[in-house]
Amino acid sequence: MAQFDVHRNKGALQASTPFVVIVQSTLYDGYRRRVVVPLRRRTALPKQPAIAGSRLNPVFRIEKIDVMLHPLDMVSVAVEQLGERVGSLAEHGQAITDALDELLTRSWG
Repeated sequence: MAQFDVHRNKGALQASTPFVVIVQSTLYDGYRRRVVVPLRRRTALPKQPAIAGSRLNPVFRIEKIDVMLHPLDMVSVAVEQLGERVGSLAEHGQAITDALDELLTRSWG
């Protein structure tokens, strides 16, 4: 498991949140848990132009599904609760990190 790996959501909300992305640094792979951010279907979120596609909520396409990063619902889950790995968003790692920075510190300006 690597930072920015995308896994299927095995939880109760998998219809609206089909995937999660690991945001935890691989420095902490020795722990039995991973910090993940939900990837919610764009169609499952209310249309709010100020939010959709913003710095906090970048949009990605995974398995032909448009999903939006939803860091306000970030959570730690046990490794065995993660579903199958379906890909990686490593090429979008900076956008994900920027979203977390927006949520936590706004240190960018």
